[in-house]
Amino acid sequence: MPMEIGHVEAIFRYPVKSMGGERLDVAKLGWHGLDGDRRLAFRRMDDRSGFPWLSASKLPDLLLFTPHRRGDGDLGELPTHVRTPHGEELTVFGEDLATEVGRRYGAPLQMMQLKHGIFDEASISVIALDTVREIGRLAGRSPDVRRFRPNVVVRLLRPVPFQEDEWLGGVLSFGEEVDGPAITVTLHDVRCSMVNLDPDTASPAPEVLKAVVRANQNNAGIYGAVTRIGRLAVGQPIFLNTAAEKRERA
Repeated sequence: MPMEIGHVEAIFRYPVKSMGGERLDVAKLGWHGLDGDRRLAFRRMDDRSGFPWLSASKLPDLLLFTPHRRGDGDLGELPTHVRTPHGEELTVFGEDLATEVGRRYGAPLQMMQLKHGIFDEASISVIALDTVREIGRLAGRSPDVRRFRPNVVVRLLRPVPFQEDEWLGGVLSFGEEVDGPAITVTLHDVRCSMVNLDPDTASPAPEVLKAVVRANQNNAGIYGAVTRIGRLAVGQPIFLNTAAEKRERA
């Protein structure tokens, strides 16, 4: 029997990889994550590796660029413009934006669109608010969930940090409906230096990652694979069907 573990506290989407995110009240969860999430990224034109995408770990200033869509549109539609740190409005696929970001990075870049998204490990990420608060306490920093760039933030009924580790192999379902969206919890979210970057200034704070390593072997949150698509909304209850329960039912 699925057990209620909390509710959806916040939903975030990141239209352009490593740029500023959007906080949403409602989002569509599809087979490849949230509609419109990480569908765009800058390709490093001098990089011939299998993962040539520019990220904030290589250019922290990327966090200070804010994608947005002018005019009305569907939640999953791509942004039309990007606001630079200096307040300029540049078109997403325009040469001016590629030139500005390339100047900061020091090498030529090209904006690319991938239909199914550009993800590091998996298409959906989840973290509990209590985990973020504990990391902030250990690091001596105000907790800011944006450092962790999750898609879904959970407010737990049992407020224990790093509780996400217990969900590995289980299924999280969202909402009261039996056919509501669901994900299988597949991986720990192993953290990198991205969590050190202040989302408002891009300034580094190494004590944040050190706190994650010290507290939970560098893990904070989980990744999942979508097993049922549907509508996500802030306030929805979240239910856990554990790996043991799945085996018993099988």
